[in-house]
Amino acid sequence: MTKYIIITPARDEADYIEQTLASVPRQSILPMQWILVNDGSRDNTGEIMDRSAKQYPWITVCHRNDRGYRNSAGGEVDAFYDGFSQIASDDWDFIVKLDGDLSFSPDYFAQCFAEFDKDPRLGIAGGGIYHNLNGVITLEKSPIFHVRGATKIYRRECWNDLGGIMRAPGWDTVDDLKANMLGWTTRSFPALRVLHYRFTGAADGAWRNCVKDGRANYIAGYHPLFMFFKCAVRFVKRPRVVGSLGLMFGFLGCYWRRTPRVQDRSLISYTRNQQLRRLLLLDSMWK
Repeated sequence: MTKYIIITPARDEADYIEQTLASVPRQSILPMQWILVNDGSRDNTGEIMDRSAKQYPWITVCHRNDRGYRNSAGGEVDAFYDGFSQIASDDWDFIVKLDGDLSFSPDYFAQCFAEFDKDPRLGIAGGGIYHNLNGVITLEKSPIFHVRGATKIYRRECWNDLGGIMRAPGWDTVDDLKANMLGWTTRSFPALRVLHYRFTGAADGAWRNCVKDGRANYIAGYHPLFMFFKCAVRFVKRPRVVGSLGLMFGFLGCYWRRTPRVQDRSLISYTRNQQLRRLLLLDSMWK
């Protein structure tokens, strides 16, 4: 039986978290432990978590103090690691970072683990993120190698090679890039649907979220030429002007402030090489 642990950091998710709390206990393969981290919520997220913990002995709740604001620059990762410190048994095969505003089918994790069984070098995987847009279930598009931060499953050996995840914006891209550099593969599987009840970054607003993405791309070491084309492509997507300008503002702002990048120079070189190959229409991670 596959042994896995889920960690769910959540802040002010009272409107949605019961969807996730209903989905996990229905899984055909249950987790060894599910650690719910109440990241200083100002609503009753923590109370909802506590009620679920009384129902299921394998649920652990960790309450963090309210920092007074939503920290989009790594607060989610700090909360994740608070949960990680509560792991009761070291005998696990997979670690899962799962958001608190999702729902998915009862065989979701079983299907994900089946993909890991097919490919022993699959290090990080997850389902496709979908949104309900006026009654139409729509996939949130992203490169196939990129596993969205809302639902990331790490094989233990890959997790160990990564040394965990980075406490900064862009952590959920840097881990994919580094895993591939180290010889692992990463893959999202759109056929495995995960319904996301809030758009990615919705808590921050469109402009702030795009600026945050630009900062994250800078920190990850994105090539300026690749970033230019990314902003150009983003210009024709909604929110059109906000999306493109926000990305560039965040990226160039980090240049101006000399924001520290990832310390691994080989990772930056690898990332930029892959991006240039993509621009030249050569084989790359951005297939």
